[in-house]
Amino acid sequence: MIDAGLSEFCKWLAATPLSHTIQAAGWIIPALQTIHILSVAVVFSSAILVDLRIWQLLGRDVPLPEIARRFLPAIWPILLILLITGSLLITGEPRRSLLNSTFYLKMALLAIAILLTAGLQRSISSSPNFWDRDRTRRIAGQFAATVSILVWCGILFAGRWIAYTQAG
Repeated sequence: MIDAGLSEFCKWLAATPLSHTIQAAGWIIPALQTIHILSVAVVFSSAILVDLRIWQLLGRDVPLPEIARRFLPAIWPILLILLITGSLLITGEPRRSLLNSTFYLKMALLAIAILLTAGLQRSISSSPNFWDRDRTRRIAGQFAATVSILVWCGILFAGRWIAYTQAG
């Protein structure tokens, strides 16, 4: 029932004037994909730099709050760009994503990554030395950073894998 409704929604969306414009102009989809991929690179890099600092594998001489202040705020406006470009890509080719289970895996991982990143940013903002107070917090921070790295990598792989798991 859900698949039939989703398939009908995809047909409707593909028939809209915006979808036709995106499909007809040969440059729009490559331009949106380029912006989307570059934006993913910025978000991924920002998150990974903070995660590596938590592991003290990068920037050991720079305090974690400074690294977080420098890189985490960049994530939020770029996520808005990703939302816009992703929505336009879906509008142009709705079946490619909306009927693809890999797309939903990517979205679930993205929700987890956003929650992890927001939690990390909030903890550092409210208490700059939160993750350095004791050994237990350092281990918890390293665990969270490891999960974050794995989730962001999963987003990259799922995003790329969408092209290979297209719906009929």
